[in-house]
Amino acid sequence: MALKDLAEYLVKSLADHPEKVELEEREEDDTVLIELKISPEDVGRIIGKSGYTINAIRTVLQTAASSRKKRARLEVVGQGELPVEEAGDTENEADS
Repeated sequence: MALKDLAEYLVKSLADHPEKVELEEREEDDTVLIELKISPEDVGRIIGKSGYTINAIRTVLQTAASSRKKRARLEVVGQGELPVEEAGDTENEADS
């Protein structure tokens, strides 16, 4: 099983929106870089409390890669911009 397939299986199993999971794999020397894009709603679920979930996924990938004498890196990128809510809602202020 390729590292990308393993990462995809693990992340999609945890995600509420598995259809929005995208992975891109690149090899640089002896390192396999996997870039992960997920729905903004799934960011907290995939990263986990204090990063424990994403670190567990990275550990599994690194263990699988080491059996092939390679290294693995998993990075969460471009998960989209999270909505920012300000203390004063500008729409309500315009109505005053």
